[in-house]
Order: sequence, then structure tokens, then C-alpha cells
Amino acid sequence: ITTTGRLSSSDPNLQNIPIRSEFGAKIREAFIADPGCSLISLDYSQIELRIVAALSHDRIMEEAFKKGEDIHAATASKLFHVNIKDITKEQRRIAKTVNFGVLYGMNFFGLAQRLGIKREKAMQFIQEYFQTFAGVYKYTRKVIYQAEEKGYVETVLGRRRYIPEIHASSQIMKNAAEREAINMPIQGTAADIMKMAMIAVYNEFHNSDVKIVLQIHDELLLEVPDKKVKEVARHAKELMESVFALNNVKLIVDAKAGKSWGSMRSIS
Repeated sequence: ITTTGRLSSSDPNLQNIPIRSEFGAKIREAFIADPGCSLISLDYSQIELRIVAALSHDRIMEEAFKKGEDIHAATASKLFHVNIKDITKEQRRIAKTVNFGVLYGMNFFGLAQRLGIKREKAMQFIQEYFQTFAGVYKYTRKVIYQAEEKGYVETVLGRRRYIPEIHASSQIMKNAAEREAINMPIQGTAADIMKMAMIAVYNEFHNSDVKIVLQIHDELLLEVPDKKVKEVARHAKELMESVFALNNVKLIVDAKAGKSWGSMRSIS
């Protein structure tokens, strides 16, 4: 288990097999279902950003999720002052990096390195982001203050992580502690919800021919008889989406199926 509460795997580490590279895709194709069965992937959609919206009560972010908008495109629309329909792939990529950078407490220096841009431009993106999503900015300051006052942060479900380095005299150590303080309640809450989902799915199917074969952060992988794929996917999706209620933001699960881990297609 990691410091944020996520489960980890090793020997082999099945959670870090690349998903977007050609090499990673070939490795995933090697994982196949038993004859007569298929694999089902059930993946929480942008769960960490949904948790940010719920914890920060940011009106703009909550509204984007309620409308079912692509949150990265919605963020790009605000950052670049362009209609969401006219967002380019590059603008969306930058907005996605900023969105997740905020989750991990990334400063303008780190963002500049990640995007390969000048620090001044990175600072502009972060300032623009926090001006737009003012609720998110207030939330990050509140979490850091609570960590300094109490010495720990906690998930929505109350699991704590103590961060003594928040009082370090070294600014480098203190900055790292502040990043951890911002990230842990978000990633930790996502981990808590996933564990609840695993229990719910297991309790529902453990006496059947449905198997949980792998958990990868925000995704569950099941092995299911071919004739039950749509039925199980629908039911498991409903279980995972209803396992915990976030304030004003719904949990959404994307379901895919295929004969191999590398050949997943959305289930209609």
C-alpha cells in the first residue's frame, strides 16, 4: 500500500504497464481471457478531479461535471478564452497537465519543465487557473493550513496521513510536504472509494463465475463468461457508481470489454 492509500503491485508490477505507448499496448495484448470468457474494464472517469470539485465546492468545476463536459477541454476553454468546441488537442493537453499539476501541488517551475515552456508562461497558466477556479485555490490553502495546525491531513472517509515535514525549517522539505498535503486527501479518497467498490463487486459476484483479476488505481478488471458481459458490466458499473456519494458531483464509470487487455472496446 502507498502513503496515499492506493494499492500497489510488484513482481510483476502490473499497474505501471504503459497504456499509450506501442510497446505497452503489445504487452497488454498478451493478457487474455480464458476460452469462452472476456475481460471487462470498469474505470472511474476522472475521479480525482471529481473529488477536487466536491471538496472545493468550486462552482465552475461542479457545473462542468454536471453538464457532462470533458473537464480538460472545459479547463482549456477558460485558460485560452476559446469556445469549448474550438479547443485544439494541444490546448487540451496543456489544460490536462495543469489540472493534474494542481492535484499534485505542482508549482510554475515544475509545470514549465513538464510542458517544455518558459516559466513566465507556466506562471501565467497557474495564475489564470486559480483565478478561474477560485474554489480550488481556497481549498489548497485550507488544506495546507490544516496540515500546519493539526500535523496531518485526511481523506473524506477519515483516513489520516501525518506530515511532520510541514514544519520543516528546510523550504525544500516544507514545499514537498505542502504538495503531499494537497494530494493525499484527493488521491486517498479515490483509493478509499476504489476499495469500497472492490468489496461491493466482490460481495455481489464472488459466488458466481465472475472473477476480479486486477485492480489498477481507478480501474477494476474482471473476467466474465461471454454470454454475461453486458449484464455484468451494467450491474458492476451501477455498483461502483453508487458505492459512495460525493457532494454535488456524480461518480461515473466507463465500461469496456475485450478478449485481451489490449483490445478493450466500449460497451454500448
